[in-house]
Amino acid sequence: MLRALVAALLLANIVFYAWSQGWLDGVVGARSIGDREPERLGRQVRPDIVRILPPETASAATGGSTTGSAESTMPPIATTAAAAPVVLSCLEAGPFGEVALNAARNAARGALPDADLSVVQRTTPAIWMVYMGRYADLDALKKKEEELKRRHLNYEEVRTNPGLTPGLSLGRFDDRNDAAKALEQFAQQGIRTARIVEFAPATTGQMLRIEKADATLVGLATGLKLTALGKGFAPCAATKPS
Repeated sequence: MLRALVAALLLANIVFYAWSQGWLDGVVGARSIGDREPERLGRQVRPDIVRILPPETASAATGGSTTGSAESTMPPIATTAAAAPVVLSCLEAGPFGEVALNAARNAARGALPDADLSVVQRTTPAIWMVYMGRYADLDALKKKEEELKRRHLNYEEVRTNPGLTPGLSLGRFDDRNDAAKALEQFAQQGIRTARIVEFAPATTGQMLRIEKADATLVGLATGLKLTALGKGFAPCAATKPS
């Protein structure tokens, strides 16, 4: 037993010595000196074109840092988004008579020195009404209201025009032809005493206008509370000035 152990140790020492000398590299597949230079360099394809540079030379060749080199080869990145289009609005105040227009214009210029003010003329069309009245008294008015309720017709009492009070309105229209058509329909429903009247005449006035106002100017103009400007600035009406 002891002899076998001694023989095994002796054999192991012999094998190790032979491997450390490189005699067994082609037999066991594990090189005694490991996978180090220059043997690995020798296995490269065209190793003659590979040069090993010292650390300071490599740093200078790459611009001082790896990060800097990578950043220098990256394409520029856009940092600003395309500017949003500026939305311009039309504002106007009025209508004004000649004297009131001058006061309004002076007030607007003082409050909005950067605004481009202009004056446009606008005609407000007449208001036409399908009208019933005038009644002799409120009792007659109430009787007519009860009749209209039984016919399920909409109406309203006229209160703002003294010449038509007491009376009832069956509708108001900007065009007399539209009022005439409505009157014809009421006649077909048995309403015989209604007629067309001019509730308010057409008027012509001057409008103080800011044709192109950006968001900041819109906020300033619509927020003005000046007596000379009346109801103040508001979006321009859809109707075209005359």
